[in-house]
Amino acid sequence: MNNDHYATWLEIDLSAITANYEQLKQISGVPVMGVVKANAYGHGLNEIALHLQAISAGWLGVARIEEALQLRESGVKLPVLVLGYTSHKRVKDAQKANIHLTVYDPLVAQLYEKEVDARFGKLHLHAKIDTGMGRLGVPSNLALPFIEDLTRVPAFDLEGVFTHFACADEPEKEVTAQQIHRFEKIVGKMREKSIDPGIMHAANSAGTLNYPQAYYSMVRCGIALYGLPPAANMSLPEGFHPALSWKTRLISIKTMSEGFGISYGHRYHTREGERIGAIAVGYGDGIRRVNGNHVLLRGKKVPMVGSVCMDQCMINIDDVPDAQVGDEVVLMGSQNGNTLSATEIAENWKTINYEVICGMADRIPRRYIR
Repeated sequence: MNNDHYATWLEIDLSAITANYEQLKQISGVPVMGVVKANAYGHGLNEIALHLQAISAGWLGVARIEEALQLRESGVKLPVLVLGYTSHKRVKDAQKANIHLTVYDPLVAQLYEKEVDARFGKLHLHAKIDTGMGRLGVPSNLALPFIEDLTRVPAFDLEGVFTHFACADEPEKEVTAQQIHRFEKIVGKMREKSIDPGIMHAANSAGTLNYPQAYYSMVRCGIALYGLPPAANMSLPEGFHPALSWKTRLISIKTMSEGFGISYGHRYHTREGERIGAIAVGYGDGIRRVNGNHVLLRGKKVPMVGSVCMDQCMINIDDVPDAQVGDEVVLMGSQNGNTLSATEIAENWKTINYEVICGMADRIPRRYIR
């Protein structure tokens, strides 16, 4: 794919995905579930999943069955676990496509049981236990009877149990240690009743980096797989690299008179002789309409000015006198030794790097570098 033809585009370095995955596997010493929900955190669902399959990943994790079915249609054969809600009306779809579902509530389990079609074999399930997240999961004090009931259903294949950490990126808090204790207590009770917990998993990216005692049978890694830290207060170990760069083009240069209003609302007015460039990216691609945005042009960090439009933004290019129409502009990534990271952008947007990369529009072409 020739990026010269695009106004704005993403470059995804698959070798970085490979290196990050191998690092996570080496750190944990157990199989790594590559979490590819939300369009693989903006990196492209099908392409990242197929790449993980090519490098012999163990599992894939998605949020919705629609994502799982898309993977099957694209040729992904790896085990896929839907980590979130699946309607009981999609049970047969899951069976036919050999998709593994999460069960987290007795009513959900009852509805699933009614929909299982014996012609397609058993329904593969992972039971989710709420040990302190307050989201999906059977409460830990009710988990044992819930799991016992699941094992009594002939149509179910209960192949694993899991939980999710709320504060793994804040190891100074006691929350994660408490969650680990609750989870292991339930697993211990299961074993006392001769119930095999099967695949045990709890650690997300932050958990994988901060809690070795929670590796169990498998870890589930999303943000670190893509080379980004799980939190602004965390750093990834040496050897991790961001896989994604976001680029656009300088498409116009104007020298302005004093007091000229720029963009909608005229919230910015120029100085005499100020050079304003337009770039081919806007909020329709995922740029936030906030103050303080910057880009890299010929390696120099320059500010956006005026309101972000749907398809264009304006930048002050006084510090780049040699800039020319057609120049590559970096919104996220590196250029000539300088870098703008997703975490830095998130800080300006008062959010987290997850939201920055997941918010990049599907309309942006994705170019995969091997």
